[in-house]
Amino acid sequence: MSPIMNEIGTVFIPVSDIEKARDWYSDLLGLPIEGEILFGHLYIVPMKGTGLVLDSKIYSENNIFNAPAIQLHTKNIEEAYAFMEAKQIELTTKIQHNQWFNFKDPDGNVLMVCAC
Repeated sequence: MSPIMNEIGTVFIPVSDIEKARDWYSDLLGLPIEGEILFGHLYIVPMKGTGLVLDSKIYSENNIFNAPAIQLHTKNIEEAYAFMEAKQIELTTKIQHNQWFNFKDPDGNVLMVCAC
């Protein structure tokens, strides 16, 4: 039996500016800006389920996600897509199969929104 659990604890996202990233992700997710920036480079986004940590220490242009490493859920894919368009967030795909689309954060990390 493995001592490693089949459970994802946290995903780290490389960001260039921790304060701007904190504000952008909080706005995207409709969250108040809570908590502090830890050690000058980490911000823990208050999430349900798997944790999300923004980290400016691991950022480099060669270290961004070029394919979705995380998937955010929505109950209404069309509403989520329109929300992103209204915020002028860079959408990298249209809605696919009525289920999902990809977008980029300000640092170029590719993320996904998927209907649940």
